Amino acid sequence: MASVAYPEFVRRIDALLPQTQCRRCGYDACLPYAEAIAAGDAINRCPPGGDAVIGSLASLTGRAIVPLDHTHGEHAPLAVARVDEAWCIGCTLCIDACPVDAIVGAAKRMHSVLPALCTGCELCLPPCPVDCIDMVPAGRAWSSADAFAARERFEKRNAREADARRASRKAPAPSHAPVESPSRPSKAEAVAAALARARARRAIARDRTR
Repeated sequence: MASVAYPEFVRRIDALLPQTQCRRCGYDACLPYAEAIAAGDAINRCPPGGDAVIGSLASLTGRAIVPLDHTHGEHAPLAVARVDEAWCIGCTLCIDACPVDAIVGAAKRMHSVLPALCTGCELCLPPCPVDCIDMVPAGRAWSSADAFAARERFEKRNAREADARRASRKAPAPSHAPVESPSRPSKAEAVAAALARARARRAIARDRTR
């Protein structure tokens, strides 16, 4: 292990992780967890990888195989997100939360999850204001090809967001304060209004079933 350069060692650890970017390990993504493992952190904090990943990490790092740390979650078959399109309000919060660009849609338009791209990270669930996203069995196993593709999409998304931040910082300051139209609601106000409409639809649907 001492003969392996540290960045290369991190790369090899990262290559063994499932690249779901789910954060259940306690880190923001798979690569930070790989860096932590290289620095001595536990190898058993990846529920999506389960025993198979723990075994691979033990072999690479020379450490003992240990059981999955269940405080970070349970290993389970792959599940993917599915949007209940009847209740989607088009708020884009799930799109913002998805680390691998597996959700498509636009503001005030119905969103859809691309099952072949979804890593099952569940990061889209908490921000959904109408709870219209469910996790359903994928009916297949997560493969090394899936992991490779997910990491590529994650890196491209990060690069795109970094470019947007740089462009925003370089943008010249306006010569005068922009005047916002009072008739144009903020995103928070738009989401609140859409949420109210969704609740009203749910109430009507409940009344019709009584």
